Amino acid sequence: MTPTSPSIPRDWTTYLCDSLEKIFPDTKPRPLPEAFTFSTWRGGRVSLQVAILPPDVTTGAVVPHPPEGLLPGVVTTPRTGAGITAKVSSVDLVPARFLAFENHDDNYLRDDAGLWPDPLRPLGDGGATKVFVGQWQAVWIDFIVTADAPLGRQSVEIALATSTGQDLGSHTVSLDIHALDLAPLSIPVTQWMHCDCIAQYYGIEPFSGAFWTSVEAYAKAAAEIGITSLLAPVWTPVLDTAVGAQRLTCQLLGIAADAQGHYDFDFSLLRRWLGIMHDAGLQQIEIAHFFTQWGAEATPPIYVTRNGATTREFGWDVPATDPSYRKLLEQLVPALREVLDAEWGLDRVIFHISDEPTAAMAPTYRAAKNVVADLLDGCTIVDAMSAFSLFEEGIVDTPVVATNHAAPFIEAGVDNMWLYYCVGQNRDVANRFFAMPPSRNRVFGSQLFVTKAAGFLHWGFNFYNTYLSKRALDPFLEPDAGGAFPAGDPFIVYPGPDYTVWHSTRGMVFGEALEDLRLMQALEERKGREAVLDLIDPERTMSLSHYPTDPVFYLDLRNALVAALAA
Repeated sequence: MTPTSPSIPRDWTTYLCDSLEKIFPDTKPRPLPEAFTFSTWRGGRVSLQVAILPPDVTTGAVVPHPPEGLLPGVVTTPRTGAGITAKVSSVDLVPARFLAFENHDDNYLRDDAGLWPDPLRPLGDGGATKVFVGQWQAVWIDFIVTADAPLGRQSVEIALATSTGQDLGSHTVSLDIHALDLAPLSIPVTQWMHCDCIAQYYGIEPFSGAFWTSVEAYAKAAAEIGITSLLAPVWTPVLDTAVGAQRLTCQLLGIAADAQGHYDFDFSLLRRWLGIMHDAGLQQIEIAHFFTQWGAEATPPIYVTRNGATTREFGWDVPATDPSYRKLLEQLVPALREVLDAEWGLDRVIFHISDEPTAAMAPTYRAAKNVVADLLDGCTIVDAMSAFSLFEEGIVDTPVVATNHAAPFIEAGVDNMWLYYCVGQNRDVANRFFAMPPSRNRVFGSQLFVTKAAGFLHWGFNFYNTYLSKRALDPFLEPDAGGAFPAGDPFIVYPGPDYTVWHSTRGMVFGEALEDLRLMQALEERKGREAVLDLIDPERTMSLSHYPTDPVFYLDLRNALVAALAA
C-alpha cells in the first residue's frame, strides 16, 4: 500500500511508463523519460503503459459507492489519428510463490511471493480498469501503425476518466513514423505449443470445433509477438512426461494398418493444422520428436487402427530401436515428407530426434538417430543440448544450445548454432521469469544478433501442467508449474474466455526484442554488420552474460536503429 500524509489528501495520480517497467501495486513506478518520442514504422507497434494511483479514501467515510465498489474504474481512451489503431488492456495481477532460486544473481526485481503484474486482459472500447485503495494499477496500450499511415510525427492523446464520468486528464504520446522496408526474421523462432494444455484447461476434446478455434487463436497470438513456428503434434509429444506415463492424446496423424504390415495414413488433420499456421503468418513448422526425452530410449505414444479398433502400438514399452518402429517409419516418413513439402515446403520444416541429450546419453541418442537418419536425409534436424562433445562427434547435427553453455560453440565458430533458455538459465543470462526486469528479456534480440545465432527455441509457449505433466493446472493461479519452475518459465500466453488468448507483458517485451533483431538484420543488409554493432555494442563487450541493464538503453536503441534505416 502507498501511504500518504494525513494532512495532504492525494488526488488521482497518473503518468506514462514504457513497456520495460513492471508496475507493482506497492511501488511507485519509473516514468517514461520526459518528452520521449517513439520512432516506429508502417506496420510497426509501440507499447507503453499508464500507471494509475487512486485518491486516498478516508477511513469510515460515508460516500456513494460506484457500481465497481469503493472506487470507480478508470476508462482509458487513446485518441489516435489516421493510420494508427490502439488496443487497451488491463495489466492484471497473478499470485506467484516460486520466483527465483536462492543463489540467484542481483539482476532480479524481487524474490518474495506475492502478486505479479503479467496477464494482459483486453478491455475493449470503453472498458474500465478496476483500481484498489492505495495501490498502483497499470493499463497497457499497443499502438499499431497501419501500412498506409501518414509519415512523420504524430501526437496521440490518451484520455483518462472514471467510469462515473470524472475527467482525470490526459497524456500525450509522440510517435515518429517512417517507411521502412523490413523483411521477415531471417532465423526461426520456435516455441512448443502444448495442445493437451488447451484441451484440459477448457475441458474440450482435442480436434473438436472448439479446439480448432483455440488453436487458431494461439497461432495468431504467436505470430503477433514474432514467433515464427509452433510445435505440431503429428503424434503426441513425449515432452515433460514421467517415464511410463502419457499426456492426453493429441495425434494429428491417422494411421491404419492391415495384417500384412501395410500402413495407410490420413493427413487431413495435419493439413488443417498447416493451413491454420499459414493463415496466422507463421514461417516454419516444427514436428514432434521421434523419440522420448532425456535419453531417446523409447518411442512416442502412437495410435494405430486395426480392424476398426484404435489402440496405442508404440510408447514407453517399445524401445527406440525396435524393428516394428523402423518398419512404421519406413512407410510414414516418406509420406510425411511428401505432404509437408507440398503443403508447406520441406525447407521450412524442423525435425527432432530427442530433447536434451547429455554426453552420457550419447549411445542411446546415436542409436535412435540411426533409426530414422536416412529417412530424413536433407532435412533440418535440431535438438536442444549443451554438451559440446555431442556436436563435435557429429552426433547432433544442428545444436540448440543453452545460453549458459554456449561459450564453447561460439568460440569454435559453430555457424548453425541455435540458442535456448529455460529453468536452468537463471543466473546472469537473459530470460523471461516474472522476477527478472523486462530489460533482461528485451536484450535477447541484441544477443541473438551478436552471437550470430541461427535460431531460437523455447519449450513453454503454453505449458499449463505441473512438472512431468502429472497434473493440469490453472496458469492464473500456478504460474510456476506447481512450484517446479520459476514463475513465468512455463508459458508466455494465458487462456482467455471463449477460446481466446491473452498476451502477457513478458510476451510483448519478447516480441519487442524480436522486432529489434528484425531491424538489426535489415540494417546489416544495408550497411553491414559493423554498423549494427556500433549501435548495439559499441565497445564490443556484449555477450550472453554481459549486457546493459538500463531499460532506457533499449528505448534509445530502437530509435537509433529506426533512424539509421530511415537515413
